[in-house]
Amino acid sequence: MSHLSSDVDITEQINKRLFLNKSIVIHWFRQDLRLTDNPALSEAAKNGLLLPIYIYDEKNSGDQHLGAASRWWLHNSLSELNKSLNGKLSVFSGDPKIILSDLVDKHNVTAVYWNRCYEPWRIARDTQIKKELENRNIEIHSFNGSLLWEPWQTLKQDDTPYKVFTPFYKKRYLYSVPPREPIAAPAKLDLCDCKSDKLSISELGLKPTINWHDKFIPLWKVGEVGARERLSAFLEGELTNYEQGRDYPALKSVSRLSPHLHFGEVSPNQVWYASKFLESSDDQEHFLRELAWREFSYNLLYHFPALPTDNLQTNFDSFPWVENEESLRRWQEGKTGYPLIDAGMRELWQTGYMHNRVRMVVGSFLVKNLLLHWHQGERWFWDCLLDADLANNSASWQWVAGCGADAAPYFRVFNPTTQGQKFDADGEYTKRFVPELKAMPNKYLFNPWDAPEEVLNKAKVKLGTDYPNPIVDIKLSRLRAIEAYQFLRDQLSTIDS
Repeated sequence: MSHLSSDVDITEQINKRLFLNKSIVIHWFRQDLRLTDNPALSEAAKNGLLLPIYIYDEKNSGDQHLGAASRWWLHNSLSELNKSLNGKLSVFSGDPKIILSDLVDKHNVTAVYWNRCYEPWRIARDTQIKKELENRNIEIHSFNGSLLWEPWQTLKQDDTPYKVFTPFYKKRYLYSVPPREPIAAPAKLDLCDCKSDKLSISELGLKPTINWHDKFIPLWKVGEVGARERLSAFLEGELTNYEQGRDYPALKSVSRLSPHLHFGEVSPNQVWYASKFLESSDDQEHFLRELAWREFSYNLLYHFPALPTDNLQTNFDSFPWVENEESLRRWQEGKTGYPLIDAGMRELWQTGYMHNRVRMVVGSFLVKNLLLHWHQGERWFWDCLLDADLANNSASWQWVAGCGADAAPYFRVFNPTTQGQKFDADGEYTKRFVPELKAMPNKYLFNPWDAPEEVLNKAKVKLGTDYPNPIVDIKLSRLRAIEAYQFLRDQLSTIDS
């Protein structure tokens, strides 16, 4: 037994000497948790002994601390990435400036590679890190691993950013050279790690302390392999009828790739070219258009870094939002008395996801029928969505509130009753998440308050007990929203005059 122990010690000493003496390059994983089509990783792998690291940095993130659902996904995604790296991923928690400086001090690091991120706080932090390390003669190499094109590559003729989607889409996607093609995973990774310094992934404390997340486990396959399988399944099946089917929440006609894209388990370039390999169709075109919306949101965030907090249309700064904790709580819990709204909010809580059509309806209901500030919805989605993404979340909430780029007109208020009747006519989606109405005939499913007493009794539904009465009158609340908008316009007219 003593001989075995001695041999192990000698091996560790040899490895340590190699680690100390050989030129080391760091690849800093961020929102690129994959090996394939990872530009920074591929270049780093060509230039020395590779130290792959991940730094969980909450201190510098301002108000954008990861939500509970995102933390669960990140924990599992890091675990899968570590497997792909044969257990060689070195994980840290804290300020990247300090951690990277410490690694440079302790080891023979000559260069640091990363793929760029576009959140304002990350840009500021990365700029500072780059300056400090370059002053120490450490090479810094950054790449685009998250977007089809950089935000500064898509500008109007006067070099200002687009605020309307259609001309943005036409310039970049219809009349432009294609984005770069995906690159293969490195054929060989000469890896090392920091055994004495790194944390285990569990020590990051990402997994929620309650078992709320357990229901996600059978619904999602986290990681690069799962992303690749999800993309294949979508292109081989769900893409058919995407143009029409994506509006119907009961159908499997959406990609569900958004969390994989956010955490970089698959790149938009991989998705783009995998889609382009298929025969051209309206379904394909509409899917690529949705991918372009993601890019548009990132362009907005880059050029307007206050997007997560400030109205893009500043005239909304004086909009008469209301404060109502009870209404907010009932919206969050899916107890508004409007079945489609409640189904969407419960889907979010139970699955970490919400169908896009329903996202628009529940968002409209919050900001227009309840007159609650879009910040309230953005924060709840940020905490509950597995695909919570600063650019997409902020741009989408500003869009639905009417204060963002290319925003929906404020007078366009989604009616949850007619939306349910149109897009979930047989009630499959709604009854799945609002089971107390499963016996309600479809004629009254989305307006149970109109059902005769005998219908309610037969369905075993007592309004106000088994299922809540409507939180607001949909028609009156719509008029109230339009009046609030008119008040805003009148105020602006008074100021202008």
